[in-house]
Amino acid sequence: MSACVEVVESGIAVTLQDLGRTGYRNIGVPVSGALDPIMMAAANALLGNDTAATVLEVCLSGPALKAVSGTLRVALTGELTGQILSANGRLLKVGAWETATLFPGDLIRIGSVSRGVAYVGLSGGIQLAGQLGSCSTYLRAAIGGYQGRALRVGDRLQCHPLSGDPWLEFRGSGVPAAQSGPIRVIPGPQDEYFTAAALADFFGTPYRVSRDADRMGMRLEGRALAHNEKGAEIVSDGVTPGSIQVPPNGQPIVLMADCQTSGGYPKVATVIRADLPRLAHLRPGDEVCFAAVDHAVAQLALRQQLAALQAWREAIESFRPPGVIDEAALYGGNLVSGAIRGDEAALHESVSMQGFEKGARHV
Repeated sequence: MSACVEVVESGIAVTLQDLGRTGYRNIGVPVSGALDPIMMAAANALLGNDTAATVLEVCLSGPALKAVSGTLRVALTGELTGQILSANGRLLKVGAWETATLFPGDLIRIGSVSRGVAYVGLSGGIQLAGQLGSCSTYLRAAIGGYQGRALRVGDRLQCHPLSGDPWLEFRGSGVPAAQSGPIRVIPGPQDEYFTAAALADFFGTPYRVSRDADRMGMRLEGRALAHNEKGAEIVSDGVTPGSIQVPPNGQPIVLMADCQTSGGYPKVATVIRADLPRLAHLRPGDEVCFAAVDHAVAQLALRQQLAALQAWREAIESFRPPGVIDEAALYGGNLVSGAIRGDEAALHESVSMQGFEKGARHV
């Protein structure tokens, strides 16, 4: 048995993503996957899902989803909020970093992302057949996701029905594993193709994110990096998400999740894995600076990031939405002096005892 939601409004370029497909770069298939896997993992953690469960990635405006069968739970992570219109006409706001329950007939309208990317998870993860070991959408080749494309009106997404208390929701505190400061990179592997002045500029001056940025790559604008006598091209070799290519115009390009598998421009540096998700939250015009680190620092940063995510996961708390009565607390509390149950017999017994005691004091 499964629950199902129907896409009533598609949003803009909303895709299904997981942790990506590995083992196929040798035949030219990109990794793809979530631009911010930490934020994706947080959405799944709020729902009690497997870390790698498929979610919706929202880069601009979110979709509107209607529950057509089964009761399910949704989770929002990132700078994203939503509003539920219940089947009986009641409105309920859904905040970032928390869950909400959808009953059949309920509709959740998910807003626009105020910055970067955001994620929408469904209970149990979105269920669909993957391709090449992943459900991640790679739009350029129409691989994975929902028929290899972004969501459209009328699409239906299957997930697991909710198990447990439908009136109990969950929320996390703040952004997990948040980082600030320069983007850390490992120099190379072709930093010897640049002049000493160019390398000093790369690490010493800020760059701005251009409007030419998507899931494949992010072009930066700033001081042009001069190539030395080795030239501005190399024999094509492997690239990876985080590689920073520098074409003949000297303006760096940071490759992202959907990047190609090989390229012929020298790579001045590679963004460390722990910092790559931060780039997904930059907007055109934002400044970015780079700092060189070694492999040991990169490995330590990743371990610290995963530890911070685990601490965030362990700090998830439950709550009841406004207007929802906590029946356990109600029936387990002291309703009337002397009453410890919420049934009529207990109430009658308590009132009778109070009357007896009042009469006894007048004897």
